[in-house]
Amino acid sequence: MRPRNIALLSAALLGGAIGGSMLGPRPAEAVARELIELQHDVTSLLQGQKDLATQMTQDHTVMKTLVEQSGETVGKLNATMSGLQKSVQDVQANSGARLDTMSTQVQGLSDNLEEIKSRLGKVNQQLVDLQNTAQSLDAKISGGTAAPPTTTPTAGGASTQPPYGSSTGTNPGLSNPAGPAPSADTLYSNGLRDITSGKYDLARQEFQDYLKYYGETDLASNAQFYLGEIAYSQKNYEQAVNEYNRVLTNYPKSFKLAPAHYKKGMALIELGQKTAGVRELRDVIRRFPGTDEERRARSKLKELGVPISAALNQ
Repeated sequence: MRPRNIALLSAALLGGAIGGSMLGPRPAEAVARELIELQHDVTSLLQGQKDLATQMTQDHTVMKTLVEQSGETVGKLNATMSGLQKSVQDVQANSGARLDTMSTQVQGLSDNLEEIKSRLGKVNQQLVDLQNTAQSLDAKISGGTAAPPTTTPTAGGASTQPPYGSSTGTNPGLSNPAGPAPSADTLYSNGLRDITSGKYDLARQEFQDYLKYYGETDLASNAQFYLGEIAYSQKNYEQAVNEYNRVLTNYPKSFKLAPAHYKKGMALIELGQKTAGVRELRDVIRRFPGTDEERRARSKLKELGVPISAALNQ
């Protein structure tokens, strides 16, 4: 109750007591005792009201402190969540870069195996040719017949170009150290070895030399693709797009078309050209179903929030 109400109540009680005493004769002591009791009751009511106000003030202070502490806790939780979100984004970005590097290395190893198989086939053919030559020489020695000339065919049927520093001409005892560039096999295998070991500058020079001297061979498109991979690995995304475009333009029948389209799309996205990058990934999904590149393109579009069906219908 408010102090004003309590005062009014006290006055009413006091007035009633006085009025009652005036209506009928009462002893003076009884009236005095009632007045004292009434004052005591008023004092108790005032003290109770004061105690209640004090308790409310204390409760309000406690509630205010709790609200402030809760606000600080929520702020700390928001900061922690922001840090965790950034950490997750950093981990995802690093994982994507590592996956791209691993993909390049796996492709390099796969092509290296194919090159080894091709070279083994050539070595086997050379062994057969040597055996035929030995038989012809043996026949010449035994019967005096002339041995037929022999050549060492490549997988495509053309004769193999003598490697750098090999003997040429009519005199096999003379070497030609200032002759043509290293053989196609040497340049290509060295380039694969260096790109898988992270020696990108050296690998770039070797693949460029391969394209310079052996640009019409079956592996020329691979060499061109790996120039794009080197640029991508070094975060030179604009150069990477140019190199991948050369694969798509100069080698339309290359089996590196799907990887070139996919990596071109990824490079465009890294350059901030999301629309063009999504278009390349959409082409991969439409033109190369069932390939690793198609699955990776779908995963990237999902990460970008682009619906697969909408991407295919664009």
